[in-house]
Amino acid sequence: MNHMMKKTSLLVAALFICLVAWSQGEIPLLGTEAPSFKGVTTNGDLDFPEDFGDHWKILLSHPKDFTQVCTSEILVLARMQEEFKDLGVKLAVISTDDLRSHFEWKRLMEDILLENGNPVKIEFPFIEDNTGRISNKYGMLHAWEIPTRDVRGVFIISPDNIIQSVNFYPLNIGRNMEEIKRVVMALQTSKEEQVYIPANWEPGDDVMMRHVPYSEQEMAENPDLKDKYYKVGVNMWFKKNETAGSE
Repeated sequence: MNHMMKKTSLLVAALFICLVAWSQGEIPLLGTEAPSFKGVTTNGDLDFPEDFGDHWKILLSHPKDFTQVCTSEILVLARMQEEFKDLGVKLAVISTDDLRSHFEWKRLMEDILLENGNPVKIEFPFIEDNTGRISNKYGMLHAWEIPTRDVRGVFIISPDNIIQSVNFYPLNIGRNMEEIKRVVMALQTSKEEQVYIPANWEPGDDVMMRHVPYSEQEMAENPDLKDKYYKVGVNMWFKKNETAGSE
């Protein structure tokens, strides 16, 4: 009898886990169109990503308002919002908390910023998602964490609303906002210059060519090309940063 009860309990547990995993939305893949949604926010109604127009977009999810790590992240993001704006980026944050909680949390953080000599008004919207409907579209509810709360997700979306970068962080680890900014700048540089971005790249560093940058004939006609590009190993061609050393 005990053996049967144990088997039944294990079966119920397995079915529950499968049900949770089955109900979890798929994570949007790189190169696919960003899932659209309508929601209410601290800035009013939002039709995402359409309302953000032809800007770059970053959607950040967090587990819960007022928690220590989440608060530390948003305080940094608030201090950096002008830097993101200068890059043509629109920001939005989302959790499964309701709008009332979002407003109270936002006021608390603006008070903290003021007390620390940063009289910053948080301009980006906090999206209500207490049903989990939006979070599920972006695969933010992970069965092995807390299925009713978002994990720390970061979705970077291009001006034409295509998913360019997806990252998830555990509940106990805060995100590096400078790294998120670096990824945006890397994506923009790669797109604008049609180049690859090498490991540990920082804005202003040399970039990597997608193919051999010149032919033998082009080199013969323009010998100065050798001063613009250099080769590492068998097939890694780099383009020098032309502004380096010019200041």
